[in-house]
Amino acid sequence: MNRTDRLYAMVEELRAIAPRPRSARWLAQRFEVCTRTVERDIGALQQSGVPIYAEPGRTGGYTLDKARTLPPVNVTPAEAVAIAVALRRLAGTPFQDAARSAVQKLVAVMPEPDVARAEAFGRRVHFVEQPGAPQPPRVPGVIADALSAGRVLRLEYADRHDAVSRRFVEPLGYLGGREHWYLLAWCRLRDSVRVFRLDRIRSAAVTDEVAPGRPFDPAWLDIPSHVVTSVTLGDHTGRTTGVGVDDVSAGARRVRANEPAGSGRKGSHAHRSVRGGYGVLPRPDRNEPVPAR
Repeated sequence: MNRTDRLYAMVEELRAIAPRPRSARWLAQRFEVCTRTVERDIGALQQSGVPIYAEPGRTGGYTLDKARTLPPVNVTPAEAVAIAVALRRLAGTPFQDAARSAVQKLVAVMPEPDVARAEAFGRRVHFVEQPGAPQPPRVPGVIADALSAGRVLRLEYADRHDAVSRRFVEPLGYLGGREHWYLLAWCRLRDSVRVFRLDRIRSAAVTDEVAPGRPFDPAWLDIPSHVVTSVTLGDHTGRTTGVGVDDVSAGARRVRANEPAGSGRKGSHAHRSVRGGYGVLPRPDRNEPVPAR
């Protein structure tokens, strides 16, 4: 085993047993080298930024901080192209910039031969663009910043008649559908939950005010529960409540606008419509006080 392969194998050995340590003698026997060579290898890894620490004592040795390091990314060229194709579809969504960054990080950790094969494969994948079709508008990055930081947003929002209103909202999440993406938020102007089409947000600014925590309740949405799913990073087959990724656009259009919360016929969806691209949704608690602005 050459030194480069031994260094990688040593890191993976320490990762597998972390947070327990491995002694220099054990590692020397494992890789069939002397303890002095192990110490030099560990020193080289530490200088390169690998978080390996020495623990003193009879049961001590070298240990790896798993929280600060990632295992190698073993992605085939076909998988890399599949990821790039999927992320390309995120143009015009709140995740456009994150998708571009993810592809760059993926390419950075792939072996150069695999990158070359993936690029050759990618040149065989083609998209048919509609001539003259407008490019999807860019979603303001401050919306994602406010959502992750739990801050109140100041919006200028244009309805479908191009009437602009200014309002303070508490971001709750995203709603994604086949046609449009929406910001789900508590609107302080309307004193209720609203959905705002992202391409109709004229401007957005994050305030210094921390938004009160309002857990997402799928009952707020006038959308059948069986089409509302959440994004998961594991098993993608189980349907759960959360940010929708299926036929949410159709459901969002059925949200009744500009009426008191809870009005309308119960259990009916066909008579409901959206006015101006945002809708009134049932309040989670009618008696809950909403801070005035």
